[in-house]
Amino acid sequence: MEKMNFVEYTVKDRVATIMLNRPDKRNALNEQVVSELKQAFQKAATDSDAKVVVLAARGAAFCAGADLAYLQQLQKNTFEENLADSNHLKELFYQIYTHPKVVIAKIQGHAIAGGCGLATVCDFSFAVEQAQFGYTEVRIGFIPAIVKVFLLRKLGEGKAKELLLSGDLISAQDAREMGLINWVVKEDELDSSVAEFARKLVRKNSGQSMQFTKQMIARVQSMSLEEGLAHAAEQNAKGRASDDCQKGISAFLNKEKPSW
Repeated sequence: MEKMNFVEYTVKDRVATIMLNRPDKRNALNEQVVSELKQAFQKAATDSDAKVVVLAARGAAFCAGADLAYLQQLQKNTFEENLADSNHLKELFYQIYTHPKVVIAKIQGHAIAGGCGLATVCDFSFAVEQAQFGYTEVRIGFIPAIVKVFLLRKLGEGKAKELLLSGDLISAQDAREMGLINWVVKEDELDSSVAEFARKLVRKNSGQSMQFTKQMIARVQSMSLEEGLAHAAEQNAKGRASDDCQKGISAFLNKEKPSW
């Protein structure tokens, strides 16, 4: 993979870490940062050494959304240029949401606007107690358009409206109670909590099974009940023929623990 300026990619113990590294700008997003994130997630998707992905960030903020210079440039863009830029971010969110590997957000600071969007599309999220979350786009005349599609799936219409239309910032504890994030931990426990959870997924779960399950969750919500059940039955049959299923059943019958 080519050297990147604002994103770092490392793998240790079968866990890939994608690290936002623009702390002086509060890890704010621009075209290059989004491009590098897409490149890193593509690398993780095909990296046989990585079974689980952690999205993390350096500095005080997880991600403050779009940076000021980026917003200024958007004002000068044509409709076609803004559409291309919107699709760029859409592709990143969709890439994470449908990624073949489980993605864990490790949130060490505030996640605002597009940064909150990043947290939204991850599969699991750990945040420190002092982190704040919010979609503040409406306060600057912007529209939280792309994240809305994912947030409606995650929280439902009522909670999505509460967040998107108010533009309010909420605490990590409120975000957890709302279902926006999964766990709130003390600052000095963030690294160990994420590492322990990632290790559990790596050691105890079939990567193939997690991939199929994640992909089905993404797909069946847009199907009718009949279509969803037919798709589920088909995937169930395919899953039974997979190498991981054969291995897991054999281990279970022999009263052994499968080595994933």
